[in-house]
Amino acid sequence: MESPPLVPASPTHLSRLGWLDALRGIAALVVVFDHSSYTFMPEFRRELMPEFNTSRYGIMVFFLVSGYIIPASLERRGCVRTFWVGRISRVYPLWAAVVSVLLALSFTGTVGLRDFGGQGAVTVAVAHATMLQELLGTPNLLLVLWTLSYEMSFYLLVVALFTVRLHRRSAAVSVGLAGLAAVSVTAGVVLPVSALSGLVGTGPLIAFASIAMVVAIGCASSGSPALRVFGGVLGGVLAFVLVLFNGSVPLWEGLVILAVMFLGTAVYRAENGQIAWRDAAGTAVLVVACAVGSAYAHGDGDHFTRRGWIVAFLLAVLTFGAALWSRHRRIPRVLTVLGTISYSVYLVHPVLLAVIDSTIGRRRQDSLALEVAFFGVLLPLCLVTHRCVEVPGQTWGRRLTRRLQSRDERQRHPASQAGA
Repeated sequence: MESPPLVPASPTHLSRLGWLDALRGIAALVVVFDHSSYTFMPEFRRELMPEFNTSRYGIMVFFLVSGYIIPASLERRGCVRTFWVGRISRVYPLWAAVVSVLLALSFTGTVGLRDFGGQGAVTVAVAHATMLQELLGTPNLLLVLWTLSYEMSFYLLVVALFTVRLHRRSAAVSVGLAGLAAVSVTAGVVLPVSALSGLVGTGPLIAFASIAMVVAIGCASSGSPALRVFGGVLGGVLAFVLVLFNGSVPLWEGLVILAVMFLGTAVYRAENGQIAWRDAAGTAVLVVACAVGSAYAHGDGDHFTRRGWIVAFLLAVLTFGAALWSRHRRIPRVLTVLGTISYSVYLVHPVLLAVIDSTIGRRRQDSLALEVAFFGVLLPLCLVTHRCVEVPGQTWGRRLTRRLQSRDERQRHPASQAGA
């Protein structure tokens, strides 16, 4: 879902990021299999899911990678404004292209859109534009978009910690979130889906949240220290409240997702000597214990069995740990390429599946040949979308970042610029 910024890098830098590419490539393939198996391998899927939830495995790996790389991106820049430019240019161009194609296919009658429960087009559009729709009581245009809401929440929380100079406390934040998840289950805290939307209304909540998000990003990106702190805190509070009170996944799982991302950050800090490895390992043990305990206590849910969720979660953490351990080894190029196009793979595959489901239809019996053929069509298509949509968007973001940095430099040193 997320990838490190595509910047010129030394061979050493590339080797450090290669293991992250490999993780994203593996996670993307697993998520695609999870969704495509509905269409091509329904019998195998019915047997597998109670034992191993492939969807949760893939997204937990993605969240660990995001937790590792996103704070690093912000701290390397040292500037909230250029961080947001980078995130927007990285995430929105492909998102906009995929949503546009989906709407065009719906207009022609090729695919059908989900029922939005009577919400108006403007309400749905604004909620999706914030990428917080999953936390604003609005059904996702594409099911996979729900994870981007947690990604955006994580961005807001990371910026909040950075602006109040608590960003080095990632391990404590991760343990605290995981512990809160465990406490919520132990105390029997069960909130209805989108509880806050039910209390204040979906429309008013979307209006307030979208305005607050714009204000938060704008203020956090300003030159005033006071405004930066205000904007950072506002965005962080907004994200945390929405995850706590308005998610569609169980409360404990929403908190575990955030804890997992901050666990990825703790690993980054240990690797860069900012905290001790024993602290990162202790964080991992506590987060895993709280997550597994929460899932076990919650019992079998509507969308997954607790056994399938726990196995997937543990394997995701072990996969991340194995990749971290082998990070200095040579990574197969096929995995780094898959990692590079993983965001395209993640967003494009459900549109392709929707077309197949509405035209050819789903199979009643397993067909491994069709499953393989689907990947054979999807991956070349994603190479095209990456090159034609993602890369130009990132190029634009880097150019804008350089202009902003150049302008800031002139403002800081007007006399030297005049003399030159």
